[in-house]
Amino acid sequence: MALRTCRECQREVSEQAVACPGCGAPFPARAAWDGYGFEYKSKATVAGLPLVHVSFKYRGNRTPVVAKGVIAIGQFAVGGIVLSQFGIGIVSVSQFTIAGFALAQFALAYSLIAQFGLFLHDGRGQVVRGVADLLGLH
Repeated sequence: MALRTCRECQREVSEQAVACPGCGAPFPARAAWDGYGFEYKSKATVAGLPLVHVSFKYRGNRTPVVAKGVIAIGQFAVGGIVLSQFGIGIVSVSQFTIAGFALAQFALAYSLIAQFGLFLHDGRGQVVRGVADLLGLH
């Protein structure tokens, strides 16, 4: 078993340690640690956003890392084409979303297919209503 020093308290710890026995730092043998989970950003960008950003990651303080990209995939995502649990996008496939065009369980969108939704132009689903209908404009 190889030993390294903890990046926080400089105590010797195993390379495999999940937490430092001295100070409690997560993954103390790593030079840097910025959270739990998985994150990928493509090097290619469009208008300053990564072409693809996938994030199923949480920072050390348990705040989620939002996927932001032309194509954004994650528990929380914002972008052009969004696949997420909670999303905001132009085209979104999500559980909860605000989008131009949505396929979702709960949605607020210009056009949508949803279990529950509120739309501006067109909507299909179990309980979907148009904003114009709700405002009495039709």
